This record gives sequence, C-alpha cells and structure tokens, in this order.
Amino acid sequence: MFIKVLTVTALNGYIKKIVDSDFILNNTNVKGELSNVKIHTSGHIYFSLKDPFGKINCVMFKSQASKLKITPKDGMNVIIKGKVSVYERDGAYQVYCDSMESDGEGQLYVAFQNLKEKLEKQGMFDEARKKNIPYFPTRIGIITSQTGAAIKDIINVATRRNRKVNMLIYPALVQGVNASEDIIDGIKHFNSLKNVDLIIIARGGGSIEELWAFNEENLACAIYNSKIPIITGIGHETDFTIADFVSDHRAPTPSAAAEIAVKSLEGLNNEIKALREMLLKSAEFKLTREYNKVNLLNKTLKINNPLNYIVNQYNHIDNLKENLSYKFNMKVSLEKHKLSKLNALLHAHNPLNVLNKGYAVLQNNEKQIISEINNLKNLKQVKITLKDGSAEFKLSNVEEF
Repeated sequence: MFIKVLTVTALNGYIKKIVDSDFILNNTNVKGELSNVKIHTSGHIYFSLKDPFGKINCVMFKSQASKLKITPKDGMNVIIKGKVSVYERDGAYQVYCDSMESDGEGQLYVAFQNLKEKLEKQGMFDEARKKNIPYFPTRIGIITSQTGAAIKDIINVATRRNRKVNMLIYPALVQGVNASEDIIDGIKHFNSLKNVDLIIIARGGGSIEELWAFNEENLACAIYNSKIPIITGIGHETDFTIADFVSDHRAPTPSAAAEIAVKSLEGLNNEIKALREMLLKSAEFKLTREYNKVNLLNKTLKINNPLNYIVNQYNHIDNLKENLSYKFNMKVSLEKHKLSKLNALLHAHNPLNVLNKGYAVLQNNEKQIISEINNLKNLKQVKITLKDGSAEFKLSNVEEF
C-alpha cells in the first residue's frame, strides 16, 4: 500500500478538516478556571481554561468579546461556549469562544484572596513599615532563575544604565513545589552576609499556577522580615502576587525592577550638572544681592558719617567759643570794675591813711589797738606805728585829760 508523503501544512490542514467536521467539537460547552488572561488592544481576548488535570488555550474575538457582561480575570470559574479548531500555522488546537458566563471563582484565586486578606489584617502590607529603597545602591543581590529571560533583562538594563553597580546573582527556582523555599534561602543568604544594599526578586510572566510560588505565606514572611530592602519584579504589569504586596517596592516587570534599582549614570551626571548650574546661579544671585546691600549700607554710612557731623559742627563750635570768650571778657571786666570800686572804698577807709597826716597807732603786746588812756595804765611799753615804720616805747607817766 502506497502512503503519500504530506507536507506539514497539508497535515495540519487535514487535521483541521477532521476537527471542523466533528459535531461535538463544533458545538461544545466547557467549564474551567481562567488563567493567563490577556485582553489585547485590538479587543481580542486570549486565555487558558484549566481544571486540576488539564489546560486548553482559548481565544475570543472582538465581535464576541464586546458582548460580554463580565470582565475575564485570572482565577474566575467560567462556562464557555464555542468550537474547537486547529490553528494551521502552529499546528495547535484551541477553543474559539462565542460566549462566556461566570461559574464562580477558581480554587487558586480563592486561596490567593484569603491569604491576601489574612496578611493585610496582620499589617504586612502597610506602607509605613516598608523600607526605603537606597538612592544609589552599589551592590544589588538578584534572586531569580539563572537561565530565565528575567536575569538577562535585568543585566541588560542595569549595565546600560550604570556599569559601576555590582550585581550578585543567587540562582533559585522560580516555579514549582520547592521554588518558594529556594527564594527564601536567597533572602536569608544576602541578609546573613550583609553584602548587598538591595535585593531584587524577579521572574518573567506566566499563569497563576506558574507564579504560585510567589503567593506562598512563608515567602511573604521572609520578605517582611528581611533587613535589606526588597524590590519585586514578577510577571507582567497586570500580574500581582502576595510577594508584590509585602515587598518594599513592586515593579511591574523584571526590567522595570532594574530601572528602579539602578540609577542612570548619565542621568545622575545630568542631575549633578543641573544642580551645579543651579548652585552657581544661586550663589551669583546671592553675591549680587549682598553686594547691592553693601553698596546701600556704604551710601547710608557716608550720609550718616559722624565725621561729616563733626565737620558741620565746627562753625557751631567757633560760635560757642567766641560767645564764651566774649562773656568771659565781659565778666572779667565787670569783676575788675567791681574790684576797683571796692579797692577805692577800702583804700578810702584804710586806717593807715590817717598816719599820713601825722597820726600814729598804738598797740599792746598782743597787737590790740589802744584807743583810750585807761588801756595804758597797766602797760609798761607800747608799740607805735607811724606811716613809714613802727617802734616800741616804754611808758613812764600816764595822764588823763
């Protein structure tokens, strides 16, 4: 029997015809849990539908998606109606969904919400307790898979922004049963050595099952108790894990985590230049302002200079001097005149002037003037003063008139 050799395209086309001709596959209702939901900007929705034992890829085009009464989210339990067909290019079969209705929440999503609520009540998500991210870390510890795309993205971004930052990689599982314990060991490793300023926990995108290691309570506690600040960059921008909520800073992607952790050297240089220019302008403005103040004060000082006041008072001093001299001379002349009158009066009443007329003054031994004869009776001698001298005389005979 001759079997024709088919091309890949022919084989995929043949399988598609068989699948499309099956009545059940063309009119199927499937229930399961939504996972890895992506709502494209075109309006199409791509997602997976899963149960504990299997998973199937699904797509809902814009025409049907616009009629949905619910917003598809990871963890939702739904019932979809549509047909199974083959995408010939990739040789993959998927469900082309016509409608979707809610059938409750998935087990993983419920577990996620319960743990989130529990840790939130314990205060593990509080912003007040989160540690500040170092502005310029020189050594960064990275906990991630050493073969994944996340580490390549982080290294590319970090080296592009600043080659002077050292990165220490702790290889860890980021998916599977032991992944959370592996990541915890990395956190303990860096905390015990204290050889890094910052820790990044990173992983690329994935479904809720693939990211479940980051929703474990033991990992959340390890992040919370870390003495070193931790940035998480897990999955895509729409992916949120418990680790993101408890970390000190959540980045939407591993690349964004590197952007946050590593400051751009060029940006820092530009910032320094801008600050330098600002400082120079500020200093120049300050100097100009102070120079103007000094000039104003100098002008004020010149106007109010005490030397100017002293110079202006010279005339006043001269006037006072002349006035004082005039009053002094007047006073002296007046007193001289008074003294002259008193001298003339004193001269007129000077008893010694009588001596010029031939009179004499008699005095006893105690220089008392003798004016009566009785005062001579008990005296043996007297002093007689004439106009040009004096002499002592003995008494021999005293007679009264």
